[in-house]
Amino acid sequence: MAEGLRERKKRQTRQYISDVATGLFLERGFEAVTVAEVADAANVSVNTVYNYFPAKEDLFLDRSKGVVDRLSRWVRGRRGGESAAGAVLRELREEVESVSPRIGLMDGYARFMGVIHSSPALRSRLWAIGQEVQDNLEHTLREETGAPDDDPVPSLMAGQISWLHGTVMATIGRRLMAGGKPAEVSRDILVLLDEMEDLLSDKVLNYAVRGPE
Repeated sequence: MAEGLRERKKRQTRQYISDVATGLFLERGFEAVTVAEVADAANVSVNTVYNYFPAKEDLFLDRSKGVVDRLSRWVRGRRGGESAAGAVLRELREEVESVSPRIGLMDGYARFMGVIHSSPALRSRLWAIGQEVQDNLEHTLREETGAPDDDPVPSLMAGQISWLHGTVMATIGRRLMAGGKPAEVSRDILVLLDEMEDLLSDKVLNYAVRGPE
């Protein structure tokens, strides 16, 4: 369905407020900027800001929704004969090999992560997002395997598979903040992925294998 004028205007307003807020946070730090200052800089009311962003943290981590269901999307889209962990490993390698900005491999990401690391509130929100990723994945694994609610295996598997994603994202952030270039970090992360895969048991690597297509 085509986006209507009203929906487009709302999307553009939301993006503009987020962009203005991000610029202020990068310049002065998350804790030093108030929502009222964001509203003033964006030429909107404080209520308008809160209509689009329920919490101040949402202004900076406004693209988190695309991360929350990332592993679930990858698992649902796994190929015939491919396991849940295999799909996530493949997708991560493809993102890393292409030096994808979707996983932070871009110039400027170090500044973004620097703001997060200097803010307890943002670090807490980032941890919560990681938990959402894992909870979403557990739900998907239960759906994909038909496991009952009292079966602990999908939860255990979700933890193992989420560890892959979380470790990659955290390592990319640390390497870039330490001065690494995206292409250099990409090569290091590919080696890290091989090392992490070697640490996973056969049970994890062969869990939720999709039947041949």
